[in-house]
Amino acid sequence: MENIMGRIHSFETLGAVDGPGIRFILFMQGCHLKCKYCHNRDTWNLKGGTEYSVDEIYNKIMKYKQYFIASNGGVTVSGGEPLLQVDFLIELFSKLKNSGISTALDTSGMVSITEKIKKIIDLTDLFLIDIKSINDDICKDLVGHSNKLELEFIKYIDSIEKEIWIRQVIIPTITDKEEDLYKLRDFINSIPSITKVDLLPYHDLGKYKWQELNEKYDLENIRIANTSDIERVKKILES
Repeated sequence: MENIMGRIHSFETLGAVDGPGIRFILFMQGCHLKCKYCHNRDTWNLKGGTEYSVDEIYNKIMKYKQYFIASNGGVTVSGGEPLLQVDFLIELFSKLKNSGISTALDTSGMVSITEKIKKIIDLTDLFLIDIKSINDDICKDLVGHSNKLELEFIKYIDSIEKEIWIRQVIIPTITDKEEDLYKLRDFINSIPSITKVDLLPYHDLGKYKWQELNEKYDLENIRIANTSDIERVKKILES
């Protein structure tokens, strides 16, 4: 089989927050969204990053297999948007599954569910998804796309009983509107495969990357989310 090349932004070898246990985190290069709060603005360019073969990445990962096994960890692929390089992911995840390594995918889910997407879903044990906004108008303004594909993606994953963790970014005045939070609560409660909801406070630590690229940072006047914001959202989602 041809060894497919992938465009990679970076690696994290002993991650502890992107799924259970100790994990190798692979950040893919390229994203089709335009999230105003993105803290990895440098991952957007589809032609950026460094090319690696599946075998090169697999061999890097296997150096840490003992840590995965001991901690019930594995490999998480993030981005960018990893599903833009689905052929690479299919080959990599196939090799990882054959080696008994757990796989997780950190994705927007804003893709059409093709046969190849179904194949990579089948090879993935856990999905980490940020519902950009349950309010479609806000979603379009915030990330440049409707939420319809993302919500359908989540429903499809649920239909085949794959585990989902929601990692919700709380942006004051944008993604924390009370009416929208109740709709988000109802949607989450309708998806049995969602086993965990993490609330991530908005921060602007990645703003410097926008500045380095001479890009306008649209959330300049949005304050950083604080503990009170998170507690308020948590109370609504758990009500």
